[in-house]
Amino acid sequence: MILVAKYFWRFFFLILFQLVIFNHFEPGLGIQIMVYPLCVFLLPFEMPIIPLMLLSFGAGLTIDYFSDSFGLHASSLLLFGYLRPIFLKMYAPRDGYDPLKEPIIRDMGTRWFLLTFGYLMLIHHFWFFFFEIFRLGDFLFVLQKTILSVVLSFISALILQSFVVTRTKAQS
Repeated sequence: MILVAKYFWRFFFLILFQLVIFNHFEPGLGIQIMVYPLCVFLLPFEMPIIPLMLLSFGAGLTIDYFSDSFGLHASSLLLFGYLRPIFLKMYAPRDGYDPLKEPIIRDMGTRWFLLTFGYLMLIHHFWFFFFEIFRLGDFLFVLQKTILSVVLSFISALILQSFVVTRTKAQS
């Protein structure tokens, strides 16, 4: 029960940060800072795919509801949730994942976190911006928005991860 509460509070705080702070912060050049994929990434390694997909869709739909984005966040986070087990398997340690560890930078290391979360964020952001603009003629603009947004989102997610994970570990 304590684990469920821990993940609930992580979900709640990360989505709240997205809705209250990052949805209203526009650094320019079409950059959007999206840190809410971190709430799906921080779920346990052994999470079954169906609950993972349901949580991804629900979190994305919540962001969509408050952002008036008509399903863009839901579809991109659903893709993120679908690809998460694939990337976790690709970058799994030789002996498999330790059940006592979490998918955080402190437990898994910087290289592992950069590769898994970085690639997933890149795919998530590209999907989001491609369907937001939805014109092949603006492909370079989509790439520009994707790369700049991923860099700022990744840095923000690292900062939030250290804050949210530390707080929820102290509570449990």
